This record gives sequence, structure tokens and C-alpha cells, in this order.
Amino acid sequence: MWSTSSVGPDQAFDYWHDLICDAFVQLSASPKGRGSFAGDIEHHELEDVGLSVVSADGQRVDRTRDLIARSHEDYLLASIQLEGAGRVHQDGRAAGLTAGTMAFYDSTRPYTLDFDHRFRQLVVQVPKSAVGLGRTLGATAVALDPTGAGRLASDFFVGLAREHALGHSAPALAQHAIGLFEFALGLAASTAPTATGTDAAVLERIRTTIARAAGDPELGADDVAAACHVSRRTLFRVLAADGCSFRDLLRHERVRRAKALLRADEHLPVAVVAARSGFAGPAQFHRTFRDAVGVSPGAYRGTR
Repeated sequence: MWSTSSVGPDQAFDYWHDLICDAFVQLSASPKGRGSFAGDIEHHELEDVGLSVVSADGQRVDRTRDLIARSHEDYLLASIQLEGAGRVHQDGRAAGLTAGTMAFYDSTRPYTLDFDHRFRQLVVQVPKSAVGLGRTLGATAVALDPTGAGRLASDFFVGLAREHALGHSAPALAQHAIGLFEFALGLAASTAPTATGTDAAVLERIRTTIARAAGDPELGADDVAAACHVSRRTLFRVLAADGCSFRDLLRHERVRRAKALLRADEHLPVAVVAARSGFAGPAQFHRTFRDAVGVSPGAYRGTR
């Protein structure tokens, strides 16, 4: 938990600016009111997903081209509005944020968040490498209706943050977070001409099949194509249109499984983690994990 209450009123907004840059990405910010400013952030880190409950007075926050050029922060973020109202601007679109709505923005392109008065929201932050590259097309600055299908995702993330704050079963639930994040991204992008309805359905089947079967070290593209009732050629075409490859998608799922196992049981042998995650052996596991995460499985386990 970070709060401006830890500093004096004259330092509050400067301190707040430092907080949001540390919690999210490098940003410029300005307060809306002339009086004292107050804000706090309750942050939780779960595997590839960051969850931050932000409560603060009115402000404008900008991710500018200069800040993007000086940093290497590649994230997708989603604001789920809990109280108050605001707006998110990106890619020539503007989404109104009212209680229950959810909207996405991409740290690799300029965006603005604008709040006239005090607000409270949950910010979900995911590395862009964790989702298909094509998933952001048309999805930014689009408000998902709180009464529609997007509520499945927003309710999940709000509940996940609450469970983690209470010390309950958040790690077990976190394994579903990326899938629901991608589901909501797909809803936001559904009006963009990035794929036909048939291709979108095939893509969901491919991703679901890989997520379920990645623990099989013999899993191949032909197996997934057959399970999805499409040709191998169609499988590769649909994945390419989404900006990813079969190999990368399978590797990501296996690494995700391994990370969850390493965090869940510190005594589980690395060879067992490798086998349960679908790797052919410990050597392949170590090499793939280090390439994807930047550290060895043992070093990653030590960061729990």
C-alpha cells in the first residue's frame, strides 16, 4: 500500500507522481483541483498480472511520445471503474469510465487518463508478450458495458484483487487471468475488421485447446488442428492474423504453467515442474524458461 498520507500536503502530488510511475509506467501528471491532493494505491502482483486499486482526487495523466521513447515498458492495461467517473483517450478514440465499465490502453502508444473529481478504480496490468500481438487492434479506449459479457472479466479481476488482499486462494485463480484478459480484449476489439466471425471462433478454439493440452510434451500443430476441426493451414493462417505463432503460443502456455507450479510449491523438484508443464526434459525447460523469463527456474522460485 502506498499513500500520500505518508508525506506533507506540499509534497503530496509530487509524491503521487512518483508512485504512479513506479506502479505502472512513466507518466506525466497534473492535479485538477487547487487544494490539497490525496491518493493511495493498493498493489498486488500475481504471476504475469499486476492488480492495483487506485483511489485519488481528480487529475490528468499522460503517456507521451517522449516518455515512450525514453522507456522500454510494453504493457497492456485495463481500468475497471469502481467509483466516480473519468475518460481514457488513445488511438483517436475516447471511452467514458463510469462505475462498472472496463477499458484498455497500450503503454507503447500515447494515451491520456482524465478524472475531474475523486475516483476509485482497479488497474489490471499485463505484459504485451503475454497476449497475442494482434489482440490490441481496435481494442483500446473502448468502454465495455458493465451489463454485458465484459462483466465476466471485470468481476473476476475485482474478485481476484479482493481475494489476494484477504490472503485467500488468489494464486490458484490467477492462472485464469490471462485468458479472461484476452477474452475482454476480444470483446473490445469485436467491432474492428481484424478477423471474420468464423476466424475469431477458430482462434478461441485454438487457444483453449493449447491451454488444456500444453502439458503433453508430444502436442503438435496437427493435434491442435484436428481437435479444432480445422486444417493445419487454417490453424497457421488464423494464428498469423492474430500476430502470433503456434510455437510461441505453446511455449508461453508451458512457461505460464511452470511459473504457477514454481510459486505454488517451493519443494516440487524442477524436473517434475518441467514434466508437468509439457517440456521434453529439464535441459529444454531451463533453456526455454530462461529465454522467456530472463532468470532460471530456481532463481524465479526465489523471488516468491
